[in-house]
Amino acid sequence: MFRRLLANRVFILVLVTLLIVAVIFFDSVTGNPVHVISTPVSLIVDPVQKVIRGTGNKVGDFFSAISDGMKIREENQKLQEQVAELQYQVQQGEVATRRWEELKDAFHIQDSFENYDIYGASVLSREADEWFSVFRVDAGTHSGISITEKNPSYAVVDAQMNLVGRVLSTDLTSSKVMPILHEGFSVSAKVNSVNGAVVNVHGEIELKEKGLCMVDSIPERAELKVGDELVTSGKGGLFPAGIPIGVIVSIDDSSALNRTATVKPYSDISALNDCFIMVPGKDVQTDSGDLTGTPTPAA
Repeated sequence: MFRRLLANRVFILVLVTLLIVAVIFFDSVTGNPVHVISTPVSLIVDPVQKVIRGTGNKVGDFFSAISDGMKIREENQKLQEQVAELQYQVQQGEVATRRWEELKDAFHIQDSFENYDIYGASVLSREADEWFSVFRVDAGTHSGISITEKNPSYAVVDAQMNLVGRVLSTDLTSSKVMPILHEGFSVSAKVNSVNGAVVNVHGEIELKEKGLCMVDSIPERAELKVGDELVTSGKGGLFPAGIPIGVIVSIDDSSALNRTATVKPYSDISALNDCFIMVPGKDVQTDSGDLTGTPTPAA
């Protein structure tokens, strides 16, 4: 009985399937009578088909949107990487251009001081109170910078040939530089004019935070005025004559026996990234006169 019922169900299922296929086939033929019979069924089936088709389209559109979004994200990522690379190249180009300009300035320094060897160096680190204290540069004995009894220090200038300070000590790969604003720094200077007065310029604790240096040892009859430019005098031998130091910004004549002034250095130590160390040649005589602030004539 069960087998007969099952066989009948299979037979009925096959028959219904064939009937549906036949109806669909004849329905596609224009003017056939089946079209009239199938119309009521279509009124029910068509909305269902539209819903199913619409849902399928929406699901397809959803996954397509996800796929397109992933592609757009990947393309944006690639574009961002390209932009970053271009920006890096531009920055590298700017750095290279700036270094080239500094090298040209270094050649100018070499031309101006032909008896000196000029060594370029970059600032590596600064001490606790930033540019007011000693800083380290990447040139040492391996580069030809060494402190000896004959050469106890070297003048340090920036790319515009303005005085930065002096070398304090060296090791194999680096050197410490004492900037002009440091209270331990001193140099013999002169007013940059014919027969300009020779004075002493040194760092002062009370002035360094203002970016200024003290000027003293001013001759009694010397005439100084605000705006006068000071350059190294060359006395003492450590600093060659003619290196620009800065400009006088104030003068104190309250004591005739102890006249003083303040000078604003040209070199911006706070923005300094590169500098140049001036090593004297064999024909240049040096001593430690400029290290103590007491100018002594070169032998």
